[in-house]
Amino acid sequence: MDEKYEKYARYFKVLSDPYRLTIVDMLSGGEPCACIILEKLPITQPTLSHHMKTLCDCVLVNSQKEDKWMHYSINDESARGLEAFLDEVTTAKENRI
Repeated sequence: MDEKYEKYARYFKVLSDPYRLTIVDMLSGGEPCACIILEKLPITQPTLSHHMKTLCDCVLVNSQKEDKWMHYSINDESARGLEAFLDEVTTAKENRI
């Protein structure tokens, strides 16, 4: 199997969780700290940490520590790659099979 399918399948697996998808949507509006994200979701801090680690490990999200808070942002390169891949596999093509 082509390596790119395995790579992007990992992204889709990570994004299949509704909380993670919500977090990514929240990050599209800026670079909030974990405390702001936590205020908006009905989850505990350890659960948020798990979700953020998962998003950061697959490189969809960047993290940066400022003082005692972690701030998060979307990894633009990964997001553009995911967008391009989804466009590639959903666009009609002749003789694809």
